Amino acid sequence: MNPIALPLPPLHRAAVLVLLGALALGGTAGCSPAAESAPRTAQARESPPAGTPASTSTATDVGWVQLMTPMNQQAVKLLALAAERAAEPRVRDFAVRLRTGQEAELVRLRSLLTRMGLPGTDVHAGHDMPGMVTVRDLDAARAAEGPAFDRLVLVQIRDHLRQSAQVSRSEITSGGRADARELAAALVTARETSLAELERLPDAVRALG
Repeated sequence: MNPIALPLPPLHRAAVLVLLGALALGGTAGCSPAAESAPRTAQARESPPAGTPASTSTATDVGWVQLMTPMNQQAVKLLALAAERAAEPRVRDFAVRLRTGQEAELVRLRSLLTRMGLPGTDVHAGHDMPGMVTVRDLDAARAAEGPAFDRLVLVQIRDHLRQSAQVSRSEITSGGRADARELAAALVTARETSLAELERLPDAVRALG
């Protein structure tokens, strides 16, 4: 994957690099060279000092919520396609349930953006982020049919769930806001449950390897 270009204010860009750097340190596949190059000193600065008020937003909080929001938005688009077009009924049912859950998370993420005084715009539009369903991915899904469509959805959603869980774990350990860390913990729990269900779906073993 090519290095990620992040035209964000320095504080926000550093936060995203820290979160993605945490993925690299955790050994997650698919992380970008840009994420892997985040310096250890920058990572240390993202950890909130002892006694940080729950309402104080750190760069990690900002980076997390501004990444998770578009990740969910894009996943919902793919899940909407899967709910209508998946060849296997159990894949369709899974997509319907997961889409409902991701939309509920979006309500909470957007509320958090508002409380933090952040814009609702997608600061990652056009970026090829790990776990992000891209425009190319959606185009490929629209062009696929039958079992090939199901396999594509399983792979893309598996990656979305895994990567967003990893990023959310970084927020839990390094975020400064109690409400953001609480939401991140809820997202991790939901993703672990969804991943377990996804891996039991028909064709999952063949599609995911």
